[in-house]
Amino acid sequence: MTRTDQLRDIRSTSRRKVLISGASVAGPALAFWLNRYGFAVTVVEKASTIRDGGYPIDVRGTALEVVRRMGILPRLQDAHIDLRRLTFLDGDGGEVASLNPHTVTGGVAGRDLEIRRGDLTGALYAAVRDDVEFLFNDSIDTLDQSGHGVDVTFRGGSRRTFDMVVGADGLHSRTREFLFGPEEQFHRYLGYCFAVFTMRNTFRLSHETMMWNTPGRAAALYAVGDDDEVHAFLNFAHPEPPFGAFRNPEAQRDLVAAVFADAGWEVPGMLAAMRDTDDLFFDAVSQIRMPRWSSGRVALVGDAAYAPSFLTGQGSSLALVGAYMLAASLSDRDHAAGFAAYEHNTREFVTVNQEQVGEGDATLFPTTARALEQRNDMLRKLSTMPSSTEGRPAHSALTLPEFMPMT
Repeated sequence: MTRTDQLRDIRSTSRRKVLISGASVAGPALAFWLNRYGFAVTVVEKASTIRDGGYPIDVRGTALEVVRRMGILPRLQDAHIDLRRLTFLDGDGGEVASLNPHTVTGGVAGRDLEIRRGDLTGALYAAVRDDVEFLFNDSIDTLDQSGHGVDVTFRGGSRRTFDMVVGADGLHSRTREFLFGPEEQFHRYLGYCFAVFTMRNTFRLSHETMMWNTPGRAAALYAVGDDDEVHAFLNFAHPEPPFGAFRNPEAQRDLVAAVFADAGWEVPGMLAAMRDTDDLFFDAVSQIRMPRWSSGRVALVGDAAYAPSFLTGQGSSLALVGAYMLAASLSDRDHAAGFAAYEHNTREFVTVNQEQVGEGDATLFPTTARALEQRNDMLRKLSTMPSSTEGRPAHSALTLPEFMPMT
């Protein structure tokens, strides 16, 4: 049978049903493209709605082409933050260097996007909400692949059968745990933990970030505009991932407060604000490294399969690109061949972006006094150099296949 005959057979059958777990970035992006290819898509999300707000994220390189093809690039450009200055401070609060942010991130001014996470998830949801089914306040309870599909029991009590299931449920994916076992075996801990939350902009910061460092600790205030609030960021070295704190907000607050108890600059005020905030996000700085991204009729996409960590700045971009590649791979193949093609055509791009850790980004958070002084010397030199107009090759190291709509 020729490839054309296979394609005709696949598309002549009833619409294949796909369940996607997770409605952040990878999930709605995958839903958009699978719907365009003729699939019947359901997205289940444990939260009550799409989350708005959130910390700033980047969309760069190949991912920009994905959002352009989705038709949401103009909306995202309108939401672009346009961070203009990144100032590094020493332990006493004195200025070390003040830089164009792209000099550090490898982004390209006027082309790459930096937006609030909620602006991206909102744009993705708006692009697909009228075409696919969303189940909020629910999640997958069990998966059974013993038949000719995937029998799913939901936490809400309902049961349904799908041709395929895709986990787009993040770094701590339950779908991945169902398929492959505990997270620890795929969790590549990079030695840091972080907390992000919002607080009052009493410092009158505008379109800028100020970052304070001592060995093994960093505190930053990030003003995305002239708003009354800033994003506060506390990052610290920690010997082991604190798995016991991931689902315990009070344990997270206690851990961060203990680490920064004697810190100077504006850190005491940040700790006080952290105690009162209702939007604390805490996690380990980690990657997910897996030998394969699928098992049977179930696959993973985005952070669930290959989280790169915020040190690369590529988490959202990998999610967008991975979603596009998975949908394209399934468009004219059955689940087995489609999942294999997705991994074959996407893994190199994932790997080269994950390996950016250690090529400059991780050195922003030195753990020794000597390493911190070396970093500061590097920053002082960078402050006298123009920002790059090329970006990092890893960001664009994949050419997207063309979208071939269902006929």
